Amino acid sequence: MENCSPNPRKLIKSLFPILLIILLFTISKAHANSNSNFIKSKCNITTYPTICLNTLLPYASSVQSNPIKLCDTALDIAIDGARNASDMVSELGKKKGITKYEAAAIKDCIGDLKDAVYELKETLGAMDHLNDPDKDFQWDNAKTYASAVISDANSCLDGFSDRKVNPAVKNKISATISYVTKLSSNALAFINHLY
Repeated sequence: MENCSPNPRKLIKSLFPILLIILLFTISKAHANSNSNFIKSKCNITTYPTICLNTLLPYASSVQSNPIKLCDTALDIAIDGARNASDMVSELGKKKGITKYEAAAIKDCIGDLKDAVYELKETLGAMDHLNDPDKDFQWDNAKTYASAVISDANSCLDGFSDRKVNPAVKNKISATISYVTKLSSNALAFINHLY
């Protein structure tokens, strides 16, 4: 009669790949949770935590627990937001029925948004030099540029504060610019809390 008890070596050999996969999956999941928790904790310092979570959680695996990568990612998202806002405002300017006053306000707003994109890029540039000997100077530059973005967004909105502007146009632009302001404000919060 053959021995029916399993060979311990064969059993270990056959179970090892399964156990390894389970272990790797568990480690990977724990690491992903750690990255998400990092972003969640950092979003708590922002003025707009819900927008922060919605825009940054998809980047948790690339940000990991790196505060500089978090700032850079938030700035990239703000740049995209400012570009999208500029495109949207440009499209509104091409619609029929826009008054001269609205056209002038739209033109000024597009200029403000282009300035915002430039300043966000300059912020990223300053962030790239935080390991330089003049780290404090670069950090101050990053904060100054990021703050200027919020001023540009407010300047755009000021052009639409007059009652001569169609309320639908004003509301659409206001909502879009508000979103850019919130993205930029969140990025600025991360920059301010780096050190």
